[in-house]
Amino acid sequence: MEYKEIVSVTGLQGLFQMVSSKSSGAVIRSLADKSTRFASSRIHHFTPLESIEVFTHTDTVNLSRVFSRMKEKEADLTPVDPASDPREIRGYFEQVFPGLDEEKVHGSDLRKMLKWYSILKSNDLLSFPSPEKETAKATVPETEQSREAVAAAEIAVAPKPSKPARKAKK
Repeated sequence: MEYKEIVSVTGLQGLFQMVSSKSSGAVIRSLADKSTRFASSRIHHFTPLESIEVFTHTDTVNLSRVFSRMKEKEADLTPVDPASDPREIRGYFEQVFPGLDEEKVHGSDLRKMLKWYSILKSNDLLSFPSPEKETAKATVPETEQSREAVAAAEIAVAPKPSKPARKAKK
């Protein structure tokens, strides 16, 4: 199991591994109790953890970066229980990641990050891809970019022919 397979599902607590998906929903496995179930896409929305970003005073940062910082500071700071006083939780995050935007990042978000961190830690999923590796994968050689640009320019979308107006009944 890898970090990129982990999703948050609306209406369900905890984190899940996306086992398989189809148009009507997904088969998910709970990281907490390892139970597997089907979640309908009509009721639930699936958000991969790797796509979640957190507001800072200057920009947004990926959630994995916040988790990495929590892991780095784990030896220096005492862990905080998600059920603790909101001021205590906010104080913890000020020490771990001082740039978080206090107005946009709510206490419930901080509490959720603490819960998710403990779930990831218990499942040994706290190793994240380094930003250098991500950018190396994202860059495409110029020859492929040139081919893609030419192919995109060659594709022209023809307008739909207009339907003739209906004749009014007399």
